[in-house]
Amino acid sequence: MSIRIAAPALALAFAGFALAGPAHAQANVMKQCGEEYQAAKSANTLGGKNWNDYLKDCRVRHSGDAASAPAAQPAAAANPLKPAAKAATTTAPAAPTGPAVFPSKVDPKYSAEKPSKQRMKTCLDQYNANKTGTGNGGLKWIQKGGGYYSECNKRLKG
Repeated sequence: MSIRIAAPALALAFAGFALAGPAHAQANVMKQCGEEYQAAKSANTLGGKNWNDYLKDCRVRHSGDAASAPAAQPAAAANPLKPAAKAATTTAPAAPTGPAVFPSKVDPKYSAEKPSKQRMKTCLDQYNANKTGTGNGGLKWIQKGGGYYSECNKRLKG
């Protein structure tokens, strides 16, 4: 009986020691980075970096990972006093919107379905047919505040 208790307890203790190694190393890196940050802050050599940015760079330096270190260098070369240039985004011109076209009655091909499914499938058929033109009136199928489906369903319910 005591072996049944001792073996798992020993395994848990060993796992605890094994997991404590990386946690201890992370604590040391945090401590080193904190000391370096305070020294750089007092010497005014941060270059406008905040703690989070400095910590990212410091962790890369202390990890010894040569693959990610060169990737961090170009970001540090940018002028910290200038905000980063945002990528030019081109927005598509808004599609011309007119009044939305809704079906006037439920399609008879869905007569075997429940009434809610009949309305949904009829509305979906009309929505897809309207996609080629401006018949959806700028409405998405489902959107906040009532999309095409919501409006179509209201009209078909009566």
